[in-house]
Amino acid sequence: MKSVLITGANRSIGLETAKQLSEKGLFVYLGSRSLENGKAVVKELNENGFQNIKAIQIDVTNPDSVLEAKNTIEKEQGKLDILINNAGILGVNPQPASDTAIENIQEIFETNFFGVIRVTQQFLELLKKSDSPIISNITSGLASLTLHSDPDWKYYAVKTAGYGTSKAALNAYTIALAHELKDTFRVNVIDPGYTATDFNHHSGPGTIASAATFIIKHTLTDENGPTGKFFSNDIEDESGISPW
Repeated sequence: MKSVLITGANRSIGLETAKQLSEKGLFVYLGSRSLENGKAVVKELNENGFQNIKAIQIDVTNPDSVLEAKNTIEKEQGKLDILINNAGILGVNPQPASDTAIENIQEIFETNFFGVIRVTQQFLELLKKSDSPIISNITSGLASLTLHSDPDWKYYAVKTAGYGTSKAALNAYTIALAHELKDTFRVNVIDPGYTATDFNHHSGPGTIASAATFIIKHTLTDENGPTGKFFSNDIEDESGISPW
């Protein structure tokens, strides 16, 4: 049975992704900053027929927490097949580039960018023990510099000095990581699209179910699947490939 760790999975898109992967027969580590909250979610999932899901405490901003999660999975599984870096924060909003406090931008980057690097680097040892390791970094359409430069893009006016730039940095890191690991890993960034969640006060047009299905579609690829790509659920092209 393949194993997957999803950070920030105790609610919203992360939780739905955990549910759908459980239904597909994977063993899911449901990452949550609060172990108590994570266990409560898993208890409810079990009561509703979901199996092979375990809550694990992981705060991506805390090196000790990340190491402890890695040690737990290593002890229980010996390896990790899939890492989905889903944990992220929006931060204070609005975020004008001219006067958003540096401390606010740093806080966003600590989770959305440095947190992903911290988790990824810590778990690489376990992922390398998998026959077919996969890393999916959850990004945003607001990370596309090409689209942000196009006045005709429907979200052109949505500029965020912290959130969008943190995801653009994540995209750039993913390109570098995918190239380094291109012979053995599949590493991609996936934008679930503008989805109605607590994150955006349910303003998005997409559904959580659709977002999770899209993430899984571009995560559970075979050994010949793409790597180093940017997929977006908001791209109308059938390929789903977004410009960087």
